[in-house]
Amino acid sequence: MITDDLLVTTRAQRIAALARPFIGVAVFAFVVWQGWWWLTPLVMFGIFVAVVTVTHDVVHRAIGLGPQATEWALFFCGLVLLESGHAYRITHTQHHKVFPGQDDPEGYPAKLSFIGAICYGPVFLGKLWWWSFKRVPAQRKWLVAEALVPLTALTVGLFVPGVLLYAALAIVGSWVYPLLTVYLPHHGYGDTPYTQTRTLRGRIIPAIFLELTYHLEHHLYPQVPSHKLAELSRRLDPVLEAVGVRPWKVP
Repeated sequence: MITDDLLVTTRAQRIAALARPFIGVAVFAFVVWQGWWWLTPLVMFGIFVAVVTVTHDVVHRAIGLGPQATEWALFFCGLVLLESGHAYRITHTQHHKVFPGQDDPEGYPAKLSFIGAICYGPVFLGKLWWWSFKRVPAQRKWLVAEALVPLTALTVGLFVPGVLLYAALAIVGSWVYPLLTVYLPHHGYGDTPYTQTRTLRGRIIPAIFLELTYHLEHHLYPQVPSHKLAELSRRLDPVLEAVGVRPWKVP
């Protein structure tokens, strides 16, 4: 099912994926400069999608970066959203190893109610960071440096309104992670790898989310980069049909 062509990321694809978040920041700055404040949430949404997608691929070593480049990519991609890329790597790889086990801080919101997942938003990233800090001492320098980023942004924002708006949107926007990236894909999970998460199929929604909606495919084959997940989903159709999995249809 998995052949080498699904693992290929070209140099152009790698550059595009890594550049998208920073292009988004430039667009945000331009929008603020023009005084188009009403557009800033939409631009921030695009930044979130770009960062989550490329960081996902970097965490799984799926786009061809070497060890040092991976460390710096985690730092700078997390920097864009004032988050810890290294905490994400630590907890996300744990999520893939043990979900739905108990020792999975990232997957915990899947066990909450809908309202519980919403309410968990403000503490989610802090809990992931603290879990990572306690568990992986070797990464503490990165984790501390990344923890200083939001504090620095908020301090600068006291003097630069555009920076304060950016920081506020990034921090508040991260509160939807437990609901959108954990609860909705995983709640009501089953006992097999095919029933522990879902996949959303369509043309518009998957494209808007840069293929992040293919969550089941990603869990089954995390080494496949995001830009290959649509093709992977087509190849998996006979397998999913045989085990009784029905993809959710979206526009």
